[in-house]
Amino acid sequence: MKFCWCTLAVKNLEESVKFYQYIIGLPVSRRFKAGEGMEICFLGEGETKVELICGPKHSATCQGEGVSLGFEVKSVDETIKFIMGKGLKVHSGPFQPNPHIKFFHIKDPDGYKVQFVENI
Repeated sequence: MKFCWCTLAVKNLEESVKFYQYIIGLPVSRRFKAGEGMEICFLGEGETKVELICGPKHSATCQGEGVSLGFEVKSVDETIKFIMGKGLKVHSGPFQPNPHIKFFHIKDPDGYKVQFVENI
């Protein structure tokens, strides 16, 4: 068995696609209409993708609660500078619970927590 994707219900597909493309750095893999008023976009390279779904039947009542996506970066410090340069705020961190890892969180347009981690 392999992990294929994580699905996030979003309010505004354009805003979320831009966030995951230009802030996270995930390319659009495929994007398509999925019925009346519904659209789906898969982002990422390799086997595992982020699936954004937008439509009247897929609105989460507490979007963002209890969900966190993690992405490895070369440098937490440089990533924080990049994030702040884009006008976004660090939600929490940076944290360094041991000498081998450092991370921080931001929130996407729908309140999903995104973690950037540096393995030292």
